[in-house]
Amino acid sequence: MERHDIETLATRIEGPVLLPGQEGFDEERTGFNLAVRHRPEVIVGAARAEDVAAAVVFAAAHGLPVAVQSTGHGFSVAAEGGLLVTTRRMAAVRVDPETRSAHVAAGARFEQVIPEAARHGLAPLNGSAPHVGVVSYTLGGGLPLLGRSHGRAADRVLAMDVVTADGRLRHVTPDAEPELYWALLGGRDNFGIVTGMEFGLVPVARLYGGGLFFDVEQSPGILEAYRQWTATVPDEMNSSAALIPFPDDPQVPEPMRGRHVCHVRIAFTGSPEAGERMVEPLRQAGRRLLENLRDMPYEQSADIHDDPPVPMPWAADNAFLADLDGDTVRTILEHTGPGAALPAIVELRHLGGALARRPAHPNAVGHRDARFMLAVLTPLIGVSATDAHAFLERMFKDLEPWTSGRFLNFMGHGDAADQERTRTAYTTDDHNRLTALKAHYDPQNIFRLNYNIPPRTHR
Repeated sequence: MERHDIETLATRIEGPVLLPGQEGFDEERTGFNLAVRHRPEVIVGAARAEDVAAAVVFAAAHGLPVAVQSTGHGFSVAAEGGLLVTTRRMAAVRVDPETRSAHVAAGARFEQVIPEAARHGLAPLNGSAPHVGVVSYTLGGGLPLLGRSHGRAADRVLAMDVVTADGRLRHVTPDAEPELYWALLGGRDNFGIVTGMEFGLVPVARLYGGGLFFDVEQSPGILEAYRQWTATVPDEMNSSAALIPFPDDPQVPEPMRGRHVCHVRIAFTGSPEAGERMVEPLRQAGRRLLENLRDMPYEQSADIHDDPPVPMPWAADNAFLADLDGDTVRTILEHTGPGAALPAIVELRHLGGALARRPAHPNAVGHRDARFMLAVLTPLIGVSATDAHAFLERMFKDLEPWTSGRFLNFMGHGDAADQERTRTAYTTDDHNRLTALKAHYDPQNIFRLNYNIPPRTHR
């Protein structure tokens, strides 16, 4: 790849084209996880779909692999070499109240969609943090705050505009290119770069939500009460339980400051009165440090988890659980409770309900029969990445008797070549189908960075 090749590429791109050492290169290659630094040979800061197409054509002509860095949390796997496409400049959002749908460009975040939808009494199926990118979250499956009530974000996708490995911009719907539609929703950017997406919204204007906070020493009893409680609640009740070591920081509310806390999160789509009654068994499970449950407009739903919007370094992993029993809880607490080897943020999300139902238009998102998902994040602050990865490996190895696979969006530790870990996000049949479709749409494995699904001909 010669200098004049880059200069020629730059004439075809509306956004910036950056090489290592140039001003703006380091900022452009840095995502939300500060432990990850992409090291591409060239970056294309796409400002439009045509930029993405030109970048893919260029990469194919020069034998370069392609990775895409969207906005929000993104993947936690570094791209080594090749061409990196960034999409943060493509941030247009349009809401259609008549069709109850939204159209977003590749770099839009949910914090842009939520207020636009709320003006019409609607909501997207976003996750707990509104600063997450819409497209990357949805392509990985999308596990919404309201998942038990309304299903996965991927199941609401109506259409996508996609640049495939041949440089073509395709309009993909369940009727037009149904196989590519199926593969993208769950298979992510293994099959192309999505430049735009249209998806359905849900008629939700308000929630009964917030949380109950307990000292972590009460976790065994709280988690047992939570396990029993989840077996009784309707699909309108969405919840999770988290173990969080809060820093001794003035920004943290005084009752939790410097404490290790068990936080039960609630997002109920029924009436506040019904929510109050339904949560009462959890109130009685232990002595609360704090409670902030309330009726709220959906625009305030980010307060429920209160995920920090500031980039930080971390390592993470996750597993779907067929069920939650005493042995599973004890194993989790042995690794992450008081006296744990490393600090860890742990979350158990209650699944089932609409998350278990098959969508009207099938996609590759797997493990719909799981009842819970366990996610563990280790901040890399005073902790080495090597130690954090070893800690996560030991923990999830001990949990294998109860696990059934992984969720692609939360699979944040490992490396880009770790195809075996990627395989665990799918059933065997679906993974076989994905590798066959990869051979059809990307036979040269151009899109081979991040969590790679290889084409069958390359196995």
